[in-house]
Amino acid sequence: MKIKMKNAIAELDGDEMTRVLWKVIKEKLFEPFVELNVEYFDLGLKMRDDTDDQITRDAAVAIKRLGVGVKCATITSNAARMEEYKLTHLTPSPNGILRGELDGTVFRAPIFVKNIQCNVSSWKKPIVLGRHAYGDVYKNCEIKTPCAGKAELVFTGEDGKEIRKTIQEMKSPGIIQGIHNLDESIRSFARCCFMFALDKKVSVWFGAKDTISKTYDGNFKAIFSEVFESEFRKKFEDAGIEYFYTLIDDAVARVMKSEGGILWACKNYDGDVMSDMIASACGSLAMMTSVLVSPNGEFEYEASHGTVQKHYYKYLKGEKTSTNPVALIFAWTGALAKRAELDGTDDLAQFAARLEKATLAVIEEGTMTGDLARLANPAAKRIVNSWEFIDEIAARL
Repeated sequence: MKIKMKNAIAELDGDEMTRVLWKVIKEKLFEPFVELNVEYFDLGLKMRDDTDDQITRDAAVAIKRLGVGVKCATITSNAARMEEYKLTHLTPSPNGILRGELDGTVFRAPIFVKNIQCNVSSWKKPIVLGRHAYGDVYKNCEIKTPCAGKAELVFTGEDGKEIRKTIQEMKSPGIIQGIHNLDESIRSFARCCFMFALDKKVSVWFGAKDTISKTYDGNFKAIFSEVFESEFRKKFEDAGIEYFYTLIDDAVARVMKSEGGILWACKNYDGDVMSDMIASACGSLAMMTSVLVSPNGEFEYEASHGTVQKHYYKYLKGEKTSTNPVALIFAWTGALAKRAELDGTDDLAQFAARLEKATLAVIEEGTMTGDLARLANPAAKRIVNSWEFIDEIAARL
């Protein structure tokens, strides 16, 4: 008898190799055991182009309504993708749209297994990466300037008053980029980080570059300090944890020498880069959990890596690739566990935990995909393709 779900989750399908494995994971690891209750949204690149990203916005609305979503990896188009997929226009990042709509913070943490040693020997505990999920370069405006001229930054207020600053007197053609953020979003980011840290009982480190970006990054620093002092200082003291601010370059140096066990809060781009660094140092980009948490208590679990383009092209030629599906599996288990928590369905929560345990057991017993086999100590007993790896997990269920 299959486990029943009281309420639905929003399922957001994706692109390329991860889309292929997404289907296999559902068929082999979930559908035989759980009566999946999902609202399906196809966020494949062509569908997003055909709907002018309305499908992405509809998915965001569903996550807000249902409280939980699970997302496959997706392509953010560039000129090459536009030609490859015959797109009508360059589509924006679907993750950027979802994060903007939900006003959420992305929390990422490595998945540890006993036979994959971390490249940073001092890291003994997981480092949770809290990434601000709004604005900066992901919602930017860019100009390629054709000649010499004056580049200006202009703000026109609702009252009609104008603030104007000269960026640069450009002596030749060049490029200009405008980015922004909102006090409300930064405040939500700070609150999400402090609440998450209290739940996990870990200290918060936040790094920015206010010595150079005195207004932009300085605003992040000031708002974090304000939120902490007004809402969280006493709670942190009672929990025996702390909040610590430093420059982003100093934060990187400190993190590399720390034992882990912290929540490292980063601005949007910093978090994008540093989460990949942490994942790679701990084994693989596919060995990391990722969840977008909104200040209203909505959760979107996702794969923390890209669509694995090179493997997809091999798959199209008929090759069974050794693509690591762990992050995709943990996106599903995370979403189902949260749905179970919200709905009070213990059997669903227990199944999600058993599946995660079975997945890690396969690796720790020596069967793994090629990315992990290169790092395993002791050496892998068996290197398998993705389908074989999923079958090994299914056998344990």
